[in-house]
Amino acid sequence: MLRRRSLLSAALAAPLPALAQAADPPWFDAWEAVLRRRVDAQGRVDFAGIAAEPAPLAAIVEEIGRTGPGEGTARQLAWRINAYNALAMLGIVRRGIPEELTFLGRYGFFVNTTVRVAGRDTSLKSFEDDVIRPMGEERVHFALNCMVRGCPRLPREPFRTASLEAQLAAAAREFCESGYHVRPDPPRRVVFASQIFDFFTGDFVPAKAPSVLAYINRWRREPVPADWTLRYISYDWTVNRQPGRSG
Repeated sequence: MLRRRSLLSAALAAPLPALAQAADPPWFDAWEAVLRRRVDAQGRVDFAGIAAEPAPLAAIVEEIGRTGPGEGTARQLAWRINAYNALAMLGIVRRGIPEELTFLGRYGFFVNTTVRVAGRDTSLKSFEDDVIRPMGEERVHFALNCMVRGCPRLPREPFRTASLEAQLAAAAREFCESGYHVRPDPPRRVVFASQIFDFFTGDFVPAKAPSVLAYINRWRREPVPADWTLRYISYDWTVNRQPGRSG
């Protein structure tokens, strides 16, 4: 009996690796607090407020640089999406909150600025192209946000391991039905779509659908006729700040 009790006590005291592994890191909660305070329902960001009080976001970015995502595909992907978005948000502030990312500004922002992720120096472009996109989840393009108007809407909550599938599905549906990122023009039998589908065509076609339009229709309640012409909308690189809040 004594031995049985000892074994039971040891079992109760032992860690639960499966549950611990499923838990999101604490900085997700801090990131949620930033999103709730600094992002509005349209996904616009109070960059001026962050610049005036940068410590909460800077602490998150420091944690992203110091720690890694842990084990599990969903956990890793959620971690990396949130990390990218937080790095981009602070990156805009550190660039002085420009009105837009010009051609040279984009090179500086995405390629020529070092960010630290999980103990390694990289750039936003390398982080996306060499780490996130190779995971094979094309819906990250509806979740990653470089803080300009052409991006998908930035939600006011982080992507979470336990709900990642539902969140990515919702993001894809919202993007493809937004009226801004996908604009059917029935009189001309044309549909204008975000240049994201042009920038990253290989992530969508043929990996996920036979054509870009077929992919878009997967997420629309009212599909666009397959024989319509697809054209791309010029990407809007205007920084997506909240109105009335200048840098």
